[in-house]
Amino acid sequence: MPAETTRLPPGADAQVHARGDHWEVRLSGRWRITAERPSWPRLIDGLAPPPAGVRLVMADDIRWDSALLLFICDIRQWCAARKLPCDQSALPLSVVDLMEQLARVQEKPRPAHRSENFLTTVGLATGDALRKGREISAFVGECVLSVIHLAKNPHRFRWGDCLEEMQKCGAMALPIVGLISLLVGLIMAYQSAVLMRQFGADIYVADAVGLVMVREMGAMMTAIILAGRTGAAFAATLGNMKANEEIDALSTLGIRPVDFLVIPRLLALGLMMPLLALYANGLGILGGMAVALGLLDIPPTAYWVETQTAIDLSDVATGLIKASTFGVLVGLAGCHRGLRAERSAAGVGKAATSAVVMGLLLIIVFDAIFSVVFNVLGL
Repeated sequence: MPAETTRLPPGADAQVHARGDHWEVRLSGRWRITAERPSWPRLIDGLAPPPAGVRLVMADDIRWDSALLLFICDIRQWCAARKLPCDQSALPLSVVDLMEQLARVQEKPRPAHRSENFLTTVGLATGDALRKGREISAFVGECVLSVIHLAKNPHRFRWGDCLEEMQKCGAMALPIVGLISLLVGLIMAYQSAVLMRQFGADIYVADAVGLVMVREMGAMMTAIILAGRTGAAFAATLGNMKANEEIDALSTLGIRPVDFLVIPRLLALGLMMPLLALYANGLGILGGMAVALGLLDIPPTAYWVETQTAIDLSDVATGLIKASTFGVLVGLAGCHRGLRAERSAAGVGKAATSAVVMGLLLIIVFDAIFSVVFNVLGL
């Protein structure tokens, strides 16, 4: 006798029959997740009118795996979207249990409403600003106490580190400060010449360039350059030391990080900024002199004499006071952000960026304050 062979049912099959106002979906065949299965939208395409409900029925010889569950899940979602009942009473209990488990897994909790209203946003921003203000005030207080401590004990001050920082932020910054200042003087003289020539007052270009460079632009441009050059370098250096736990080692040895790392840098910037501002003033005036000679045919001697008549010692002192203050502010911003940097490479980069932003903000704010104060004092 020939051996009996087991006949496998055909591939996955689903048929939809209208039973009154309901649809009956009969499932049969061999359902495998690796094989193609019917598509519910294609299966009901063209069927009308819409049913009042859907009833699921399984054949006795059906063989199935998760492919059948996914197909039934599509039907249930279609019915739920249209608020139609889906009758599963004719399905085996094992299929119903698995479908309930699948439904629980697919349920995603609705995200909580996290949007903040205007008052909440303002409140959080205000709280953050106050927190940062307290941090800066505490850091400034530490620096003041450190200065008093070092003034009483000058032998503890590291003059070698201070001289090294003076070289870095002073002598090594001369090329970029000189180039920017010369270009600023050229631009200001050219723009002033365009206006002055309309009134036949060419010689007053020297007054405009000299006053603006000495009182404002010399100190301002130097401070901006050092904020991007030296302030970011301070933040990166101190942030890297914090990431390598060198600052923690200093505290463990009983050495105050502010005395050892911050004060020499602040003193170096405070001393070198006025000198760099004077250097910037001279090159700015020189740039204006070049434009006056080439564009307005004003001799350098006449230009210099007119500049001397427009500028007095109070103008120079005003610029030097600003420059020294800006230098301390740039140093405070760089050291503050460096000491509070995160202990990672990304944290060091963020500290350098925030040091530049903070330094520029402090420069603009204090420049406005100086303008009001000097105007009140008649300087």
